[in-house]
Amino acid sequence: MDIVKIGKFIAEKRKEKKLTQENLAEKLGVTSKTISRWENGNYMPDISLLKPLSEELGVTVNDLISGEKVDKEHYQEKLEENIISAIDYTNKKVCEKNKIIAEILIMFGFGLIFSAFTIFPTESSWGSIYSIFGLIISLIGFAKLNKKKLYIKRLFLNLGYFVLGLIILLGIDYANVKLNNVAPRFSYLIKTTDDMIIYKAPLCNVYRINRNTKNEYYIVDTKKSYTEETIPITPFNRDKAGIDNIIKFKNQYIGNNSNDSHLIDSLPLSEYGYVFEIDSENLELTIDYHITDWYINENQYLEKCLLYNTVSIFSLIDNVKYITFNFSSNSYKVNRKQAQDLYPNYNDIVNNEINKDNFNKYLENKMNDNEFVKINFNKIFVN
Repeated sequence: MDIVKIGKFIAEKRKEKKLTQENLAEKLGVTSKTISRWENGNYMPDISLLKPLSEELGVTVNDLISGEKVDKEHYQEKLEENIISAIDYTNKKVCEKNKIIAEILIMFGFGLIFSAFTIFPTESSWGSIYSIFGLIISLIGFAKLNKKKLYIKRLFLNLGYFVLGLIILLGIDYANVKLNNVAPRFSYLIKTTDDMIIYKAPLCNVYRINRNTKNEYYIVDTKKSYTEETIPITPFNRDKAGIDNIIKFKNQYIGNNSNDSHLIDSLPLSEYGYVFEIDSENLELTIDYHITDWYINENQYLEKCLLYNTVSIFSLIDNVKYITFNFSSNSYKVNRKQAQDLYPNYNDIVNNEINKDNFNKYLENKMNDNEFVKINFNKIFVN
């Protein structure tokens, strides 16, 4: 089917009938721009318009599709040829239309997935709902592209597309959890306790501890080895103040201002603001916190912070002898000998090199024991 030839034939017959494009368009119930497109060979008239168009032009449908007057001798042969051409053209147009619709569905599905990951917070179930919905819509588009394939092949392709898409979504979610310390979007179980929120996801369990506080932190358990009873819980921000982070600030000498500043900034109480001074001659570190001590002492938070900071600083700065913690109402001073002699298992924590497991066992985990904190705080800072 030569649509350029057909377009020229339409223009020729229209002019013979002394019709303008507007006149013909009005008779057929289309726009003059549509007539122009036909005559320029850009589009083929719709099948439903072939008979009324041929009647207005004074030709047969066979002539119209042929793009010329067909003589009687070849009429039947041309008719059969034009019927086949018309069917092929229609099928081609349907396929092109379906392809466009399929591509729109796929892109719309991807758009929903993208918006689900960018608009909704990770804690919201709407993020996972919209992303799955987007995957299903894109799957419908993908299925339309494979409509002509055999049923079994089509089934495997569609199933593979959905499974692969689901794996990619879970992988992106897992990477986001690992890199940004956030709750997983695809949690199949969420449990809330006094201390934390537990998110159980296909690729990991995530524990959100000290939720909605300044010391909130996440533990991503990819091996699913922790339980609610064994997960490490500390009143501090473990990502920031835990030994895995602060051990990089270990130094032999006090006086490296950059290193000392980074260490103090990682330890508890830094969230309230501070300044520090170093007395290199007496090997003393003084930290002035911008807060009143009693103001932050709910659930013994002050005592826990001072014990933790004391052992951490003496463990990580080898030659510091004295530490003074100043608040707007009180000061707390401690020396290395007091820490070594009075803090239980101090030497197990610092035995030539810091033992991370013992640090967590004898310092971090002990901060959850209020009786232990009270007794040892009084021994070191009061008596």
